[in-house]
Amino acid sequence: MFTTLRSLARAQESVLKTYGSAVLRHRCYATLDKCASPPSKGLILGIYRDEDDMFDTGTFTPAGARYNEALTNGRLLDLIRLAGPIPKRGEVRVFYDLEPTFKAVAVCGLGSDCLGYESAEKLDESKEAIRFATASGCRELQKLETNFIYVEDMGHAESAAEGAHMGVWVNQQLKKPNKRWFVPHCQLHVDPAIPCDSDGWRIGVLKAEAQNLARQLQEMPSNLMTPTTFAQNVVQLLANSGVNVEVKVRSWAEAHGMSSFLAVAKGSCEPPIFLELSYYGAGSKEPPIVLVGQGNTFDSGGLCAKTCDDMQPMRGDMSGAACVVAACRAIASLNLPVNIRGLIPLCEHMIGCNAMKPGDVIAMKNGKSIEVVNADCEGPLVLVDALLYAETFGPKFIVDVSTASEHVTDSFGKVCSAVFTNSEQLWQRIKNAGIHTGDRVWRLPLWDYFTEQLRAAEHVDVQNVGRGVGGEPCSHAAFLREFLPCGQWMHIDAHNVMTTEGRDYPYLREGMAGRPTRTLIEFIAQGACKQDTCGQKPRH
Repeated sequence: MFTTLRSLARAQESVLKTYGSAVLRHRCYATLDKCASPPSKGLILGIYRDEDDMFDTGTFTPAGARYNEALTNGRLLDLIRLAGPIPKRGEVRVFYDLEPTFKAVAVCGLGSDCLGYESAEKLDESKEAIRFATASGCRELQKLETNFIYVEDMGHAESAAEGAHMGVWVNQQLKKPNKRWFVPHCQLHVDPAIPCDSDGWRIGVLKAEAQNLARQLQEMPSNLMTPTTFAQNVVQLLANSGVNVEVKVRSWAEAHGMSSFLAVAKGSCEPPIFLELSYYGAGSKEPPIVLVGQGNTFDSGGLCAKTCDDMQPMRGDMSGAACVVAACRAIASLNLPVNIRGLIPLCEHMIGCNAMKPGDVIAMKNGKSIEVVNADCEGPLVLVDALLYAETFGPKFIVDVSTASEHVTDSFGKVCSAVFTNSEQLWQRIKNAGIHTGDRVWRLPLWDYFTEQLRAAEHVDVQNVGRGVGGEPCSHAAFLREFLPCGQWMHIDAHNVMTTEGRDYPYLREGMAGRPTRTLIEFIAQGACKQDTCGQKPRH
């Protein structure tokens, strides 16, 4: 009996070995087949509905209607209606295996097809709805690890590209590769039967990539993004882009009398750097537009130290610098017919034994003296030397971007950047740019009242904090105007839009926002890209 059992066991073992190796081979081949399977494809389509009418059955965009009829024989619209109410603005429904081309189709709500420019909101709501829709749809397909996402233009290809590319961007550079989010490749869905704006899509991609670049620079922790490493990154980023980069060191700043900038920097052991970017898209006789970006790679508040909570986002105090770098690269990629000079003073504002102190007086190159009343109001002190240096280039106009005052958040929340300017023309252009991009701006006053408060002291020409109560953003702008060369100038305070909680704009995940990069690019383009120079009809 035992002999029989042993012989049966040997036979069973032999069979298991044979079938085991076969199963193993089958699993290996299955794995290889899976790895060799073609990349997955997804499609983003838009649908309109009247959000005040719960019984509205929805209307596809032309591309959506074409796909529904030609490839699914009307099945897609039937499934949408069976799935519940038609998606509202920003809502998404995902459908699978409708036909062989696309693994998944995301239908995104665009709201009413009557949306357009809303004067009270100073916003083109149709373009913003497209950004919301494409970002939401792409994120849903991103969760499925869809390799290629094809996005229809939804009536405005530039906005569709912006929403898609900003929506899938994730800050994960410092995470382990196997822990990172999957980032799909987004491209324009082209149907030969329907006209599409490929140029608009390309412009939108460049603008979105510029804002994503600004976000990437802002997000880097300050120990990895010192003034020196920021400069090294910019040299690499702008190599072969058409933008020239000159890196100036402390001795150069001393030789040019940049005493205010150096006073802010002297509390840190990290050496200050002054970056000078130049792009020549117009003739050599054309005066350049000077862009100045505040570049505090960290702001501790100096001897007037910030609280721990207030210091947390201060790696982003170089947002102005990041915005200028990203805008310059996009302007060069778009081949805009302008000359640009970018000036970026880079330093750390730290608590050190040599840090500037309240009561210190700084002698400026233009002969004026500044008293440091509050060491934590260093943003304008960093910028004034760059404004004085800008006069060297005989600029067409000057735009500076900074995170000067946290008090703009009290007025605007995360809605818009604050703008101060001495030019009605520049204001109208930046306002129109904000309407187009959805990244709005609002003008605040440059009244002499604030200048008089800064000049009230008898022993110095100007103080970095004015007398009186409130009005800090206006006082900072008035302070900068004291050191402004003659001509048109605009100051953008973007402190309040430096970060986002991920709910303010659905196409921006929580973290650094990269604003107002796209608005700055659009502002430059409006002045440079006329119908006769671009070969296109105006888009506004």
